[in-house]
Amino acid sequence: MISRRSAICLAVIGLSTAASMGGALAQDYPTRPVKWVVGYPPGGATDIIARLLGQRLSERLGQQFVIENKPGAGNNIATESVINAEPDGYTLLFVNPANYINASLYANLKFNVVRDIAPVAAFNRVPNVMTVNKDVPAKTAAEFIAYVKANPGKVNLASSGNGTSVHLSGEMFMAMAGVKMQHVPYRGAAPAITDLLGGQVQLIFDNMPSILQHVRAGSVRALAVTGTARSPLLPDVPVLADTIPGYEASALFGMGAPKNTPKAVIEKLNKEINAVLAEPAIKARLLDLGGEPLIGPPEAFGAMIVAETDKWKKVIEEAKVEKVQ
Repeated sequence: MISRRSAICLAVIGLSTAASMGGALAQDYPTRPVKWVVGYPPGGATDIIARLLGQRLSERLGQQFVIENKPGAGNNIATESVINAEPDGYTLLFVNPANYINASLYANLKFNVVRDIAPVAAFNRVPNVMTVNKDVPAKTAAEFIAYVKANPGKVNLASSGNGTSVHLSGEMFMAMAGVKMQHVPYRGAAPAITDLLGGQVQLIFDNMPSILQHVRAGSVRALAVTGTARSPLLPDVPVLADTIPGYEASALFGMGAPKNTPKAVIEKLNKEINAVLAEPAIKARLLDLGGEPLIGPPEAFGAMIVAETDKWKKVIEEAKVEKVQ
């Protein structure tokens, strides 16, 4: 029989061996191409960020970071494919707002993002822009709230689809401002903006990258941004929290990996991503896309994921948003 002392010694040796193997794995990683799964088609802001960072990671680490676009089911197909992948650092997920929202929006998910995805690193936060048709008389968020109250049943809120951050930003606004508008969902931001320009709808809380050109052209009017601070892209536009204290809605982007991915691999990826985010050219490009880089450890990104998931769950429950079966 093995004595208790011998058993403890063997356990310690095993842990030490595992740690050294993990360190060796991180030192060599990656030795082959890495697949980075994005739950949207090519060409959108999410895909642009992935390709921007993926190119620099490929150059720094000497192996190709291959972007695999896997749209469908509101990002769930992409997420599930990564969750079920081998936890070896060679299949990664582009984490985005759909992941936090879907945790409460979908009734029968086969996974739990907080439990099943290991946070690697945050990239940036991009605020939405509270934007109205130029024929709406309101020039501020407070004036718009008064306008809605004075015109019950006549104001339409556009979104890029049910359950999107664009939609739920509007639901949060209605709940916190004590107003009611008719929600008009579209199949994406482009047709929603077209109808906003045409006056068929009066308001949208759209993502910064897709609405910015129209604001700058004067085709629509930005009343507020939904982050915690003014955006350098729209420095004259106040934050909505100035009018509605506590309001915050932004798109948080980052990288995740299957749970049980070796800690040493996650730490190496985190270190490399933070180095890329600190590069002046990358920082400038991310600012152009709407949000400053977020540099920090995996644990900080994990805490953000939990906070975002809890926030959108509350909005979905309070707005009684119908769950997707």
